[in-house]
Amino acid sequence: MSVTSPASLLRKRVMLAHGGGGQLTDDLISELVAPRLSNPYLDALDDAARIPMHGGEMLFTTDSYVVHPLQFPGGDIGRLAISGTVNDLAVCGAIPQFISLGLIIEEGLELRVLEAILDSIAATACEAGVRVVTGDTKVVGKGQGDGLYINTAGVGAMRPGVRLGLARIKAGDVLIVSGPIAEHGLAIMLKREQDDIVRSELSSDVAPLGGLIESVLRVGGENVVYMRDPTRGGFAGVASDLASRTGLRLTIDENMIPIRPATRYAAEILGLDPLSVANEGKVMLVVRPDAMNDVLRSLREHPLGMDAAAVGRFERHDDGLCEIVTDVGGRRIIQKPYGEELPRIC
Repeated sequence: MSVTSPASLLRKRVMLAHGGGGQLTDDLISELVAPRLSNPYLDALDDAARIPMHGGEMLFTTDSYVVHPLQFPGGDIGRLAISGTVNDLAVCGAIPQFISLGLIIEEGLELRVLEAILDSIAATACEAGVRVVTGDTKVVGKGQGDGLYINTAGVGAMRPGVRLGLARIKAGDVLIVSGPIAEHGLAIMLKREQDDIVRSELSSDVAPLGGLIESVLRVGGENVVYMRDPTRGGFAGVASDLASRTGLRLTIDENMIPIRPATRYAAEILGLDPLSVANEGKVMLVVRPDAMNDVLRSLREHPLGMDAAAVGRFERHDDGLCEIVTDVGGRRIIQKPYGEELPRIC
């Protein structure tokens, strides 16, 4: 009797883990999606596509949100949808301007819940300085939509003089994170899995980052060479990706990674590595070493960046490894998460 290997099973069916932002997501895109749709705008696989326009560039992005539960400590699916789209534009150097809103509503969703989420969308768009200018509404049968799914697309104008890209990263550059990590994913998982058992002060960090990024670019200018928001796959996903795609070694100081005590406690309860947990209100920046202090000062002067920290440095070792130096002096390799430890968190 023939036995089907796990690897071959992965090639026959889509699994929940394929949507986790880790290695399986990369495989799905690189093996199935990208070869069929390849073009110069898509092939860069950035958070937003750069599209030439008369007199400049427009950046365009899209995302879908399937978070469960719809409302969670610190936010809801509406705040998440607006913030996520704004942040994808902002980290690519754009000024976010306009957003589309697609609502897929399950029959039976309470109108008071929908009203609260729409109010949250309006408030977050105002906070972010963007306008919802078009949209669509669909209703599916009971049991087919888990309450509400949201799709958003966003456009923005490229900031003049901003030059961001992996190709600009070189040995000596510093990696900065704008604040404590892992709060979004763990807050949702505690609400979903342990709400009747554990009472936690932890809440999602979900927030639009356009204002924070604008202040950093005003100070850092071309000394800010790359930005990314560590959503699915978390800190580890971005850090390992930066190392492998640049071919440089990225050395991380574990003691410098900002993590709140409540976050560590939640991660221990759930048996999760906080480095791999999604964030929705943080940005990771690569900056020239001479600009590190100015960029940190700018971040810490903003309410969303008060606990920013320099956590690592790119070194002249052409092995593409991301290595973390632990608090006891040991070293281990940080790898991109394979699948999805935390499903349905964004």
